[in-house]
Amino acid sequence: MYVTIKEAAQYLNMKESTIQALIQQKRIRAIFDGQQYLINKEQFNTHMEQMEQYKKLVEEILNEPIPEDLDIKDED
Repeated sequence: MYVTIKEAAQYLNMKESTIQALIQQKRIRAIFDGQQYLINKEQFNTHMEQMEQYKKLVEEILNEPIPEDLDIKDED
């Protein structure tokens, strides 16, 4: 499914100018139909899945209780 720069920016929660810059840097694949750039939305699926996995991992780490250190000694 092809989307416009505006739709891709909304999907990725980025500015349109950032999407345009990424296209110029060839970091986002796009085709030019003579009037506008069209971006295949499927190329972002892997990225979005990886970001969701990363968010879950960070959440697990932040929710993990801090273990008590048995080697702590009272210096008094």
